[in-house]
Amino acid sequence: MDEKAYKTMCSSGAADLAIGICVLIGGIAAGIILIIDGARLLKNKSRLIF
Repeated sequence: MDEKAYKTMCSSGAADLAIGICVLIGGIAAGIILIIDGARLLKNKSRLIF
C-alpha cells in the first residue's frame, strides 16, 4: 500500500513542479512586457494628451 501512495505523490510532485515553472516563466515574461510598455509611455509622455 505504501508503494501506491509513493507513486501518487511522486507524479503529483512532478506536475506541481512543471506548473510552477510555467507560472514562473509566464510571470517573468509579463513583467518584461510591462516594463517595456512603461518605458515607451514615459518616452512618449510629451505627446500624450488626456
